[in-house]
Amino acid sequence: MAQPVSRRRFVQGLAMSGAAVSLGVPGAWAAGPASPLAPAVLTGSDIALRIGSQAVNLTGRAATAVTVNGSLPAPVLRLREGDHVTLRVRNTLPVTSSIHWHGLLLPATMDGVPGLSFDGIAPGETYDYHFPLRQHGTYWYHGHSAMQEQLGLYGALIIDPAGPELHRYQRDHVVLLSDWTDRDPHHLLDRLRKQGDYFNHGQRTLVDLFREARRDGWRAALADRAAWGEMRMNPTDLADVSAAAYTYLINGSTPAGNWTGLFAPGETVRLRFINGAAMTYFDVRIPGLRMTVIAADGQPVQPVEIEEFRLGVAETLDVLVRPGDLQAYTIFARNMDRSGYARATLATRAGLAAAVPAVDPRPLLTMTDMGHGSHGDHAGHAAPVPAAGHTGHSGHDMHAGHGGHDAHAGHEDHSGHAAPVAAVPAMQTHPASERNNPGVDMQAEMPAPRLDDPGIGLRGNGRRVLTYADLRSTFADPDGRAPGRDIELHLTGHMERYVWSFNGIRFNEAEPLVMRLGERLRITLVNDTMMEHPIHLHGMWSDLEDADGRFQVRKHTISMPPGTRRSFRVTADAPGRWAFHCHLLFHMESGMFREVHVIEAEGST
Repeated sequence: MAQPVSRRRFVQGLAMSGAAVSLGVPGAWAAGPASPLAPAVLTGSDIALRIGSQAVNLTGRAATAVTVNGSLPAPVLRLREGDHVTLRVRNTLPVTSSIHWHGLLLPATMDGVPGLSFDGIAPGETYDYHFPLRQHGTYWYHGHSAMQEQLGLYGALIIDPAGPELHRYQRDHVVLLSDWTDRDPHHLLDRLRKQGDYFNHGQRTLVDLFREARRDGWRAALADRAAWGEMRMNPTDLADVSAAAYTYLINGSTPAGNWTGLFAPGETVRLRFINGAAMTYFDVRIPGLRMTVIAADGQPVQPVEIEEFRLGVAETLDVLVRPGDLQAYTIFARNMDRSGYARATLATRAGLAAAVPAVDPRPLLTMTDMGHGSHGDHAGHAAPVPAAGHTGHSGHDMHAGHGGHDAHAGHEDHSGHAAPVAAVPAMQTHPASERNNPGVDMQAEMPAPRLDDPGIGLRGNGRRVLTYADLRSTFADPDGRAPGRDIELHLTGHMERYVWSFNGIRFNEAEPLVMRLGERLRITLVNDTMMEHPIHLHGMWSDLEDADGRFQVRKHTISMPPGTRRSFRVTADAPGRWAFHCHLLFHMESGMFREVHVIEAEGST
């Protein structure tokens, strides 16, 4: 049965209709209701931005947003590859602020992470970001201080290519997804630290138990409940923060505001999807339209036709659509736990709307999803961390996924040779820092890449759903060298305590990951948690490998579902100190963050 969204949740935001964004290609124009906060489209090589605050009413309640140039979301920056840009950012807030240019290749001092690349922008001060644009595509920018990203400090960043476009289209729209809360985000995080499932209002009840018993039998139903109870976890815990606290926006507009992007009959339309949310994965479709994916994380990919896709936090995806005979189509973006959605419209004129489809039933995590079973041919077994005094499954010596290579998980391979990636995973080892660790509540035993898995709630839904296996760069491995060194990191956490980390070590206790300037290395991530994590490395590309260790697709953010092991190659070509973290804001703030330090190689001049 579909989970209905309350009328209050749907109609909220009538007082402020939201932002309308349409980009300046021939024949394109801004569409949708006017808003005092509608962002401008800024172009040129010298742009002034002002971080401030603004009163808003998105839900029927007064709140305060962090804005850029008085708009929510921030202005669209439309730049050109090859230009050298200066972005003059003035901070009018009473606290230190910053802006990070997500996915851009630039000097470390311009990256915008206080404490690593610079000190932040003090109240009343201006910081000049200046750097050459070495790429093109769809990117975004956001705050990296005081959770200002959750409060509204985010915007689209579009870089037009220096040469001709690879694809022809007549219309170009940004579709910027986000999650909004009227509350102080520090208050939300405090709630989660006191009770990890505080916002999970869809937990199973006694009625559900009887329903499961009728379907599966009492023995199976009770055994399932006992297994989840033993793990102290909940099969409905798909998102840390749900629609109980969030309103979901497209280009700053609520579902009732109905942001509208225009098209004319016969046109091809480019939609630039950006997940600028703090904590929300979105499943996106346009009923009645197939989408052709042409770029992921700003980089061109071999076109693939789909009907639906999951977009992790911080990821971007460019698609082409060719509207048919209808005058209006709904852009429908559900959150992963199906408690709410964002909605917008493609239409031939403003004021039109198409039907909003029913929300699919809320999916339940199974032991398969958690790694206690097998999903098709995918291995991904997981187990609770053994109690103190027991070694459980952490004592195996085989280096899973690397063909018996004897480097210990979580440590670097200094042999000078890249370890092969096994197609069939071996028993997973774990770093000693995870053992008897009160901040670690699960460990994966046999994780696998599962690149062809669309994810919980999307399997077998009758639609063609994009997977990572579908994404193939239009170019060969740009570096060309085999990785010369391997680093393995485990994504770890404890749901009840709401602490997050790499290898069981939170940021304030961790040493930096050191890379030598110019080296090509492989980073392997193992997700030991029950949550999906979007992992972002600043300053350098993450070249995702396929299950056999071959270069597949270039990205800046790699999503890691529970029970997965995925590897990507990095060329350490950017000297300095860089951030490496989960892009779920509250996970990053709770410790899933590392510094990467790229240093001059020994003996270099």
